[in-house]
Amino acid sequence: MQEQILLVTAIAGAENCAAVVSKQFGLTVETAANRKEALGALRRRNFALVVLDSSLLEAVSDADPIFRHSGLAIPLEINFAISGCSRLVREIRAALHRREMEQSLAARAAATSLESNLRDTVAGLLLQSQLALAEPSVPPQVADKLKLMVELASNLRQKLEQTGVTV
Repeated sequence: MQEQILLVTAIAGAENCAAVVSKQFGLTVETAANRKEALGALRRRNFALVVLDSSLLEAVSDADPIFRHSGLAIPLEINFAISGCSRLVREIRAALHRREMEQSLAARAAATSLESNLRDTVAGLLLQSQLALAEPSVPPQVADKLKLMVELASNLRQKLEQTGVTV
């Protein structure tokens, strides 16, 4: 699914600016002239970025409902009245870059956490299986199953180490 940008502004020429942004980034750009249209768009789909004209923010004292309902989209406030399309493009480029960096950092953090959990689980399986095998009164049928568990956990450990996860 292609990422999309939502431009929320009532300023004349918003559609032209949306076309420039769309061409510049190769993304679909939807425009909304007011809060009601913006909230409707946010209910219909997810956006990578929500660009809100700061003139629409001045009438609201608390956090804008558009930003509260934007989900994972990066909120970007800009004054369309004094900013040209070129500035909007620069701001969007910077915001999309930040989003990409944040997603990359989040993915690395998730991978690190998963690796840690796998490492601990495999080490625990190996240790407990080996300790159980060392018990003198282990029936032969149970010992066979424990040996299989040790073998499976050892194989998993080797596969993890081949991918760079030390166990």
